Amino acid sequence: MPDKPIIQNGCSKIKEAVCIDTKRIYDSCVSKDCLEDLRVTFFGESQALIDEASTVKCRDCMIKAVSIDVDEVPFNKGYYSVDVQYYFMLKFDCFTAPCTPPQTAVGFATFTKRCILYGSQGNVKIFTSSVCDKKGDCPEAPQYANPTAKVQAVDPIVLSCDVVKACDCRVPFCTSFPQGVLTNITQPSMPPHHDKAVLVTLGLFSIVQMERDVQMTVGAYDFCIPERECTCSTQDPCTAFQGIDFPVEQFFPPERDSDCPSCCNEATPSDNENE
Repeated sequence: MPDKPIIQNGCSKIKEAVCIDTKRIYDSCVSKDCLEDLRVTFFGESQALIDEASTVKCRDCMIKAVSIDVDEVPFNKGYYSVDVQYYFMLKFDCFTAPCTPPQTAVGFATFTKRCILYGSQGNVKIFTSSVCDKKGDCPEAPQYANPTAKVQAVDPIVLSCDVVKACDCRVPFCTSFPQGVLTNITQPSMPPHHDKAVLVTLGLFSIVQMERDVQMTVGAYDFCIPERECTCSTQDPCTAFQGIDFPVEQFFPPERDSDCPSCCNEATPSDNENE
């Protein structure tokens, strides 16, 4: 085992300075976007369910894919435009009549956002070693040290869902989606005719970062060798199951606290008598 870091004044002393190749964030921005009246695209049977439904409710919305494109900003060195296109998959409960079980319709929507971020400058060409192919050729194309954009986002919040007549809707809808977005869609084709259109308003939180590969010097304390040994259980499944505590809280929800704030302002009998 290597020596422990030297402790001085309650802090570990840096043993040496090492050079690492990592990504540095040069610029970032936080976005809180309200995506108002996005038109949802339905394929096959899902559009038929929307047309026949008397009530439609949006049950869930998730980010299915994100496309990112980075371009230099002319006449402004070091700055780049980041075009981010989100692809959303939405699930709707379609009710054909009151007090009947709903049927699920799946739709898709897209949203494009652009932001300008600083990514510094760098015109070097990067070559890395690679495994040769069977012919013995090892052609290695250079990778230019351009910055890369990184997007972090959470699944959006559904703020509203409206069903309108398709002939009265002036909001265009997307007809082309990446193949990876339309997974598990048996009929990825647009129906020839549809009577209703669905408009949704989403709340989206995201962070866009501009990163670049750099070499930095950092302080090293020691190699991070795990000290805990791996435990390998050889018990049979039933014996291992018996060792798990019974999840009581899953069957019996917790009661309200006796000292809840809503009870503090209630007058006690003694207070009423003193008045």
